[in-house]
Amino acid sequence: MALTYTAIKNAKKKPKQYRLSDSGNLYLLVRPNGSKLWRLDYSIFGKRKTMALGSYPVIDLKTARTKRDEAKNLLSEGIDPVRHRQLTVSQQKKSAENSFQSVSMEWFSRQEKNWSKGHARTVTGRLELNLLPWLGQRPISEISPQELLKVLRKIEARGAIETAHRCKTIVSQIFRYAISAGIADRDPAVDLKGALTPTRAKKMAAITEPQKIKELLLAIRDYEGHFISRCALQLSALTFVRPGELRQAEWQEINWTKKEWLIPANKMKAKRDHTVPLAEQTLMVLQELDPFTGKGRYVFPSLRTTTRPMSNNTVLGALRRMGFSKEEMTPHGFRSMASTLLHENGWEHEVIELQLAHAKRDRVAAAYDRSRRLPDRRKMMQWWADYLQKLEQK
Repeated sequence: MALTYTAIKNAKKKPKQYRLSDSGNLYLLVRPNGSKLWRLDYSIFGKRKTMALGSYPVIDLKTARTKRDEAKNLLSEGIDPVRHRQLTVSQQKKSAENSFQSVSMEWFSRQEKNWSKGHARTVTGRLELNLLPWLGQRPISEISPQELLKVLRKIEARGAIETAHRCKTIVSQIFRYAISAGIADRDPAVDLKGALTPTRAKKMAAITEPQKIKELLLAIRDYEGHFISRCALQLSALTFVRPGELRQAEWQEINWTKKEWLIPANKMKAKRDHTVPLAEQTLMVLQELDPFTGKGRYVFPSLRTTTRPMSNNTVLGALRRMGFSKEEMTPHGFRSMASTLLHENGWEHEVIELQLAHAKRDRVAAAYDRSRRLPDRRKMMQWWADYLQKLEQK
């Protein structure tokens, strides 16, 4: 006789457990403590087994019968329902362990040691803001090109076209790691080539006219802000290294005897050691700065603490306070300024590129090292410092 909701509700606990049978070997087991548990007896391969289907009232009569029918469908195909459930739970657990978030964190932990702190923060931010909210809990092997494109379109919709491209690159790197680890079979980002809105190449604002450069140099000379910031501006012009390389400069990297600044590979974009010959004017700025910061680690420490380098906004903020807008000049613009004027004044392209540390294999020989063409670069850097001095004094 089939069970009814009333019979189930009115079933009282007894000193010994007992059953209330339903159809198809489904029954409700009433325990001495009053709990009511759904059970299904079945046979497979000559063995009798019992399957737990949950407890009442969490699982009501209708749901219990549905679970019974699902189990019997499996049995009709020769599948043990208990074993099937165990495998399903195992697969779900494995999928959770191999979620996009868990794999991306594993990938990140392996890559982080090769990155600068700033780049690591950037990657973390792009993951947390743009990718993990939508892909984080998804099994990485189940993410399709269409699903990924939908997420990247959300970024594009905010007008962050370049960020969308950067995120696509990050996803591709994560999938390549997953493939090498045997977690995924392919990279869905590969199928999205040409699917995103093209980015427009950004040209960093830079002053390249000699008269305008003179105005910039005079503004730096007369800068009324912090002395360390003024020195950072001067060295930006004299050495034209990348802003991040300048602000992370350490005194131990300065070789006073050789008149060189050796930037270690871990601070360079190309991940190669880079030598900056120091002109006499550059050495003078460093000598003036030495009494202020020479006892610490950084040539340009933070204005708040000597344990960290200056903020990446320090030079930018100084340029703005001197009245140069973002359309006129940026910290990175000192590199374009030097490159333009050095080319115009006849310096060899390869020497300029080596000093800029571009090191592109289609433009500079693959055998690049930090000392290549160093005598020529030393002459060029002194000429550049003399050129700037003459402009300022005109």
